Amino acid sequence: MTELSKEEKKQQRREQHQKLLNERRKEAGLVRKIVFSLLVLMILVAAAVAFGSYQYVMASLGPVDEEEPEEVEVEIPIGSGTDTIAEVLEDNGVISSSTMFRYYVRFQNESGFQAGTYQLSTEMSVDDIIQELKEGSVQEEYALSFTIPEGFWAEEIFARAAEESGLETEELIGTARDENYLNELIDRYDMLTDEILDEDIREPLEGYLFPARYDFIEENPDPEEIIEAMLDRMQAELNAALTGESDYTVHELLTAASIIEGEAQNDEERPMISGVIENRMRVPMPLQMDPTVSYAHGERLSRTFNEDTEIESPYNTYNQTGLPVGPINNPGVASIQSVENPEEHSYLYFYHSPEGDIYFNETYEQHQETVGQYQ
Repeated sequence: MTELSKEEKKQQRREQHQKLLNERRKEAGLVRKIVFSLLVLMILVAAAVAFGSYQYVMASLGPVDEEEPEEVEVEIPIGSGTDTIAEVLEDNGVISSSTMFRYYVRFQNESGFQAGTYQLSTEMSVDDIIQELKEGSVQEEYALSFTIPEGFWAEEIFARAAEESGLETEELIGTARDENYLNELIDRYDMLTDEILDEDIREPLEGYLFPARYDFIEENPDPEEIIEAMLDRMQAELNAALTGESDYTVHELLTAASIIEGEAQNDEERPMISGVIENRMRVPMPLQMDPTVSYAHGERLSRTFNEDTEIESPYNTYNQTGLPVGPINNPGVASIQSVENPEEHSYLYFYHSPEGDIYFNETYEQHQETVGQYQ
């Protein structure tokens, strides 16, 4: 065999190299085609999903029936929150999705819906209905009105409602403790869970009855109507106030908020006290909050003595770490928000002086020194 010259060998290597480059180019081109095809497919699928979602959203926000519209009389109860209003509208067939209605209202930051009787139509869009509910129906005189202060215990709320409505306190309490009714409420309200059915809890709805003014068209509403007006309001307030940043369940959050409500004398103190609770939970050490002792005793103590703190109760935070079994009163929005937004500090103790001033300390020795100045 004739040996190739140097020039021929170089030419042969160039040809082999070129052939290899051509093969790699073909492979790269094929890969690019596959990647491009996959990208196009993904874009088409995403576009189809987006278009389908858009169509669904627009259909949910549009009229239910424009071709054969029907007039529907809809009653929005006093105290109704967005969740209740959405369910009422869907049940009456004037919107197609209560879920989309709730999301849309929150996304648009709509509020100010008014109770009353409305003449709505299936040819109305969600925007039309929202505008109608904000403008309000013809105002009716309220036959019953009463106000629940922040920090009231459930039994105090029921006593106030009974006094104003003519109902018996025991009837309201009995309704609020009825297990079948409570299970119905758990199914209806996102904020309610089986936590309220714990056998150690004194009043299952403690903490969930929002403190506010309540107006009723009827002079003698049913116990359920009164209770649900307060639950509707609490659910609406929680939906608006909570950011989802807390690790607490709603039950735990309302429990912490109720302690803050019992301890704080003004809004400035609430985040500071919330910070103390956070710090003590982190140690961990007993919270040692006096309002929990009062609730454990079932009476509002003007002062808490050492013997008072010895009571055996799942509500007493002197003889256990962590939160009590449930809320000890019904807190307002400021206390609820302070649980999610505690003041960051290193205090573990605080003391209210007889003059109403509050003092925070990092150590027990400092705390004792502060207390000693007023005793």
